Amino acid sequence: MADELIVLCIAAFAAGFIDAIVGGGGLVQTPATLVVLPQYPVATLLGTTKIPSFLGTAIAAIQYAKRVPLNRKLLLTMCSIAFAAAYAGSKVVTLVSNSFMKPIIFGVLILVALYTYTKKDFGNNAQVKRTPKHELLIGAVFALLVGFYDGFIGPGAGSFLVLFFISLLGFDFLRASAHAKFVNMATNVGSIVFFSGSGHVLYQYALPMAVCNFTGAFFGARLAILKGNAFIRIFFLIVVIGTIIRFGYVIFFK
Repeated sequence: MADELIVLCIAAFAAGFIDAIVGGGGLVQTPATLVVLPQYPVATLLGTTKIPSFLGTAIAAIQYAKRVPLNRKLLLTMCSIAFAAAYAGSKVVTLVSNSFMKPIIFGVLILVALYTYTKKDFGNNAQVKRTPKHELLIGAVFALLVGFYDGFIGPGAGSFLVLFFISLLGFDFLRASAHAKFVNMATNVGSIVFFSGSGHVLYQYALPMAVCNFTGAFFGARLAILKGNAFIRIFFLIVVIGTIIRFGYVIFFK
C-alpha cells in the first residue's frame, strides 16, 4: 500500500497544481487512480478522487477570492444547480457506462484547442456581453450540464467551466478561473455526498491524497494570480491538448 500511496500522492499534488490554474486536474489524478488501484470498482475510485479534488479546489477558490472580484449572485445560482446535477451524474455512473460520451468530448476538445490557439486575444481582455439576468440564465443552464458531466465523467470539467466563463460571459482568463473554482467545488461536493453515502470512498487513500492536492492547489493558484492571463492561456492550451490525448488513447487504443 505504501508504494501505491506515494504514486497517488504525487499524482494528487500535480492534479491540484494544474487544476488551480485552469482546471483539468482530473486528467492526472483520475487515470493514476484507475491504474494504481485496478482491483476496485470504477465508481469507488471516482468517489475516492472527489475528496482530494474538493480540498484542492477549495484552497484555490480561497486564494482567488482574495484577489479577484467575484459575481456572487451568479456563483450562488450556478453552485446550487451544479451541486444537484453532479449528485445525479454520480448516481447515474454507478448504473450505466459513460464510454459513449468520450468520442463526443474528444471532438469538442479539438475544436476548443483550435479556437483558443488561433484566436490570440481569447480570454486576455474582459468583455461585458450580457445583462445580469441573461448571465444568470446562461449560467444556470451551463451549471446543469457541466455539473452532470463532472459527476458522470469528471476530467476536463474545470477546463469547460473556464471556457464557458470566457466565451459566453466575456470574462478574462484570471476571472474565469476564479469563478470556475467555486462552481467546480460545488460539483465535487455533490459527488462526495452521493459516493460517501453509498460507500464508494477509500478514505485510506483519499485523505493523504487530499493533503497533497491541497498543497499543489495552493502553489498553482498563487502562480496563476502572479503570472496573469497570458500564462493561464498557455496553460489552458496545454491542459486541453493533454485531455485530447487522453481521450484519444481511450477511444482508439483501449
